[in-house]
Formats: sequence, structure tokens, C-alpha cells
Amino acid sequence: MTRTLTTAAIALALAALPTVGGTQSFQGGQPIMWGADEVSRTPTVLSLRGRAELTQGDNRIRADRVEGTIADGVLSRVEASGNVYFVTPDQTIRGDRAVYTPANDTIVLSGDVILTQGENVMTGGRLTYNTRTGAAEMDGAGDGGRVQGVFYPESSGN
Repeated sequence: MTRTLTTAAIALALAALPTVGGTQSFQGGQPIMWGADEVSRTPTVLSLRGRAELTQGDNRIRADRVEGTIADGVLSRVEASGNVYFVTPDQTIRGDRAVYTPANDTIVLSGDVILTQGENVMTGGRLTYNTRTGAAEMDGAGDGGRVQGVFYPESSGN
């Protein structure tokens, strides 16, 4: 049973974390670490509950709960909820909920989303982020929701 849970968690971690550079896996070849207070698995779902965290190299997904949906032996969807953080060496994205779809390399964070990159900060209600290309789109989500940001120009060195 432990081997099955470990194998499933590794598969979840590989599919749940972003890709960097072309079609390379997220920091491919590096070990994957995962942890949670509780882990359970069925043939179609893997659940990490309580301080759930997936780490590979310098990148990490952290949340109160992470669930992966498995269809035909392939991870088709990952959902994180409660205090969700997606952290890369350059960015930190915080939200209340996240859904990652490996088929299109897209993670959608919602609910009081905050994206920081260095001193730059952008806030809104919903962020769609492509983990392969780094393209991001933020919207206010909801009635009268707004996107706001503070951006610092790069210094010219003078």
C-alpha cells in the first residue's frame, strides 16, 4: 500500500508542477518531494490533506488540500484548495483555489489572487497562467472586480 501511495504521489507531483522551457518536464530529472498530514488514494483520486506540498527543484505547490484526478492511468486534473501558493524562483502566486490541467499546461487560480515578481505586484479575482510559456491573464472576476498592479521599471543602471 505504501509503495502504491508513493508511486501515485510521485505521478501527481510530476503532472501537477509546471514545465520549464519547451516540452521539458518541470525541472526534469530532479527528485520530487511531497508531504501532507494525510494521504489517501483510490483508483481514480489521490488526495493530500493538511499542509499538502509538492516540491521539485526550486518550484513548489502548497495548499491545505491537493487532489489529483486519474483517468485511464493518466493524471487529468489537479485541484488545490485553501491557502494555495504556487512558487517558482521568479514568482509567487497566491489564491484560494487552483485547478491545474496537464493537457494544456494551464493553472487557474481564483479568489483573492496575488501575483508577485520581485517588487512587482498584481491582484485580481482570477489568474490563468500557462506553466510552459509563462503567459498570464488576470481578471477581476465577479461584479465590479478589478485588476490592480504596481510595476517598477527596470533600472537602466544610471
